[in-house]
Amino acid sequence: MQRALQLASLGLGSASPNPMVGAVLVHDANIIGEGWHKKYGGPHAEVEAIRNVNESHLIEKSTLYVTLEPCSHHGKTPPCADLIIKNKIKRVVVAMLDPNPLVAGKGIAKLKNAGLEVEVGLLESEAQQLNKRFVTFHEKKRPYVLLKWAQTADGFIAPSLEADPKDKQISNTLSQQLVHKWRAEEEAIMVGANTFLHDRPQLNVRYWATHKQPVKIVFDAKGNIVSNYPSDQFQGWYVFNFEKEDSLQYFKLNRDEAVLEQIMARLYQKGIGSVLVEGGTGLLNQFLEANLWDEARVGISPKVFAKGIEAPVLRLPAHEQFFLKEDHWQIFFNRPIGHAV
Repeated sequence: MQRALQLASLGLGSASPNPMVGAVLVHDANIIGEGWHKKYGGPHAEVEAIRNVNESHLIEKSTLYVTLEPCSHHGKTPPCADLIIKNKIKRVVVAMLDPNPLVAGKGIAKLKNAGLEVEVGLLESEAQQLNKRFVTFHEKKRPYVLLKWAQTADGFIAPSLEADPKDKQISNTLSQQLVHKWRAEEEAIMVGANTFLHDRPQLNVRYWATHKQPVKIVFDAKGNIVSNYPSDQFQGWYVFNFEKEDSLQYFKLNRDEAVLEQIMARLYQKGIGSVLVEGGTGLLNQFLEANLWDEARVGISPKVFAKGIEAPVLRLPAHEQFFLKEDHWQIFFNRPIGHAV
């Protein structure tokens, strides 16, 4: 199962909005076939594992280890549970049940009703953590929220507005590349109006290979900042505001209801499973104060600004930390993922 989880992780950023899934076929303690869900709309992990078996006569004598409950419904591909039954695999070990209500135990039931031996729960916590985006989307009915910012050693996220634009960069080039890798792994990136106006961020993936670009989101109360720029630069942006709605680019919010919860609900309706919030301080603090976040990634540079815009403050111990040359990155988790953790 550990190997299946390792394979599943290779689908990060490419399998979404589907979950990451890995599968391994084992015969007499030897792996005879393995695979993972490589791309949304492509073959599922179970299909890849069975296809990759050279000695097909061993399949029905093997055990299938899979990180997520095999699907039982017709989507972009046929049900994997039917394929497992068709290949006469007698035993299936599943790490976790699928939280998607279209499956949610139906795949296990189908396998058991066909006479297969099914075991559920091996490395369940690890599987839930791997698919934290997918689990959060289905259990909390909102995207998985990641907060990201870089700050100076003296706690500033940006210099004062009159500072030279060349002095705005806080992180080193390795950290910048890492951030683009992170962007490639998420479905959407969000900034506030002030960050949009002062930085004109592209919010795309440039320093990492990717087959798709994330959806770009800005919250602007009046909803007019994007209209002030050439339309070709902002094609595909989502603009959340209080003034107008077209259900394609502009999404009107109710002033009398919690703003962030409304945005998360609309993104859920759009099927967006994760959002990377990159600033500015005001927007990041709103997420922190609303306790509407799952993970935070904070890069601390040895640079000193002395004055400027203060960074958010997280009064939690970091769960992980590492260095990229002089930049010190800290990773925080707001809560465990999944009911079994």
